[in-house]
Amino acid sequence: MIYFHRSASIAPGKTIAAMSFAREIAGYIKSKTGLDVKIGMPVGGNPNRIGWYVQYEDLAVLEDTQTKLLQDQRYMEMIGRSSETFIAGSVHDDIWRLL
Repeated sequence: MIYFHRSASIAPGKTIAAMSFAREIAGYIKSKTGLDVKIGMPVGGNPNRIGWYVQYEDLAVLEDTQTKLLQDQRYMEMIGRSSETFIAGSVHDDIWRLL
């Protein structure tokens, strides 16, 4: 199993918009891929972040899914509309192999 986590820093005053977007994009991904996307915010450290968590069967499935989403016009439009909600350059991805 592969564990994928993407986080982004929320722009000042945009926490509600970020939470709304996180739910919207997670729902869209689930409708397109069937993957259960979890959403979280940190309890410690920098609290002005939000994260998405997804488990994939293997790296090939992760790569295939991300390729399909990047070619999905509606997905890309949703990402574009959220640009002012997050701090530019703050997206961070972690990919872990579960043991």
